[in-house]
Amino acid sequence: MTGEVFVTVGTTSFDALVQVVDSSECRDALLKQGYSSMLIQLGRVSCIPSKSLQDKDLGVDFFTFAPDLSQFMSSADLIISHAGSGSIFESLHMHKPLIVVVNEALMDNHQAELAEELAMSRYLFCATPATLVDTIKNMDLQTVVPYEPGNPASLVQSIYEFLGFDDE
Repeated sequence: MTGEVFVTVGTTSFDALVQVVDSSECRDALLKQGYSSMLIQLGRVSCIPSKSLQDKDLGVDFFTFAPDLSQFMSSADLIISHAGSGSIFESLHMHKPLIVVVNEALMDNHQAELAEELAMSRYLFCATPATLVDTIKNMDLQTVVPYEPGNPASLVQSIYEFLGFDDE
């Protein structure tokens, strides 16, 4: 097995996500899905995950911040991400399987709406820290639809027409 999982919490604190991916239940679920290693971008967490202690365990490593996460995302076979739109769309543009984990502790969580809408369109899987392990156990990557970004020209044209601008 060579599947690599990349977990990102972004720049904020998302202890609940780090704690669940550090759990033996989550590690076992990832191993059963064929993944062999996990790299976690921690952000500003107050908990530090444990690294692998057994030969048959998921290989785990972590770091706090990096100026650019694209190199980690591009080498991953699965991305588990917070619900920030930048991380979501960067993953989707790379055509990487993605589980978005919504931080329920945030007030007025507009990010949940985006993640849920994209999950309904089958571009990604959406979970909370409490449902992440079940999402991993039950995910079928064959059901994911590749994300193709829309063409903004038609939107721009509609705005121009609405505002009464010429076509020129």
